[in-house]
Amino acid sequence: MKRRRFEKVIEAMFLVFASVSVLSLIFISVFIVAEGLPLFRFVGIFDFLLTSDWKPTADSPTFGILAFIAGSVWVTLGALILAVPIGLAVGIFMAEMSTPRSARIIRGGVELLAGIPSVIYGLFGFFFIAPIMRALFGSPTGLGVVTAAIILAIMILPTIINITETSLRAVPYDLKEGALALGATHWQTIIHILVPAARSGIIAGIVLGIGRAVGETMAVLMVAGNSPVMPRGPLSHVRTLTMNIVTDLKYAEVGSLHETSLFTTGIVLFVFILFTSMTVQIYLKKSIGKDI
Repeated sequence: MKRRRFEKVIEAMFLVFASVSVLSLIFISVFIVAEGLPLFRFVGIFDFLLTSDWKPTADSPTFGILAFIAGSVWVTLGALILAVPIGLAVGIFMAEMSTPRSARIIRGGVELLAGIPSVIYGLFGFFFIAPIMRALFGSPTGLGVVTAAIILAIMILPTIINITETSLRAVPYDLKEGALALGATHWQTIIHILVPAARSGIIAGIVLGIGRAVGETMAVLMVAGNSPVMPRGPLSHVRTLTMNIVTDLKYAEVGSLHETSLFTTGIVLFVFILFTSMTVQIYLKKSIGKDI
C-alpha cells in the first residue's frame, strides 16, 4: 500500500515537471503576442512584412522588416548548405565506418564544439574568417553573409552530427544484415537502407539546426555587418531578425511603437520556426505513410 502511494506521488511529480515546459511555452507565447500585436493598429501587416524601410525613430516612423527577414534567410540557407553535407558525412562515418576509438575521439571534439560560447565563435569569425574573406574576395571589411554563414555552420554542426549518428545507430541491425546478405556493399547499404530508415531523425536534427541558426544572435551580430539594408549578394552586410531586436532594444523607448515593433519581430521569428517544424512533421508523416 505504501509503495503504491509512493509511486503515485512520484508520478504526480513527474507530471508537474513535464507540465512546466508546456506552461512555459504558453506563457512566453502569450506574452510575446500580447506585446507585439498592438503594432498592427498603427502599421499594416503587409507594410511591416513586405517593405524594407526601417526608420523607427524618424519624425514619420516606418517599420519594414523585409530586409531583416531576407538577411535571416540568406544566412540560414548559407549555413545549411555548408553544415548539412559535412554533418551527415561525419555522422555516417562515426556510426558506420570509424573504429570505436576514433569515434570516441571525434565525439569528444564534437561535444567540445557544442560547448563553446557564442561570443567565442564571433571572435573567431571577426579575427580569422573575416580577414580571409577580405583577402580572397576583396570585401572591404570581410563581414557579411558568407562570414556569418560559415560561423553558423560551425555552430550547428554538433547538432546535426550527433543526431545523425544516434539515428543511424538506432536502425535495427537486421536491415543492415539483410542488405549485406543479399550482396549489397557496405556503402550501398548505408545509402539505400540505413540513411532512408533513419531519415526522420536526420531531418529532425536539421530542423534543430535551423532553429539554432535562425535564433543565434551574438556570433552573427559580430560578423554579419549589422546593416539594415536588403542583402544584394553573398558578401553584402546584413542584419537578421534577432540582430535587429538586440541592436534596437537598448535605445527603444519603453511603451513606444519602436519597442512594440521589436516584440512583433519576435512573433515573426516564432511563427517562422513553428511553420518550419510543422512542415517537416507533415512531410515525415506523409513519407512514413507511403512507406507503410
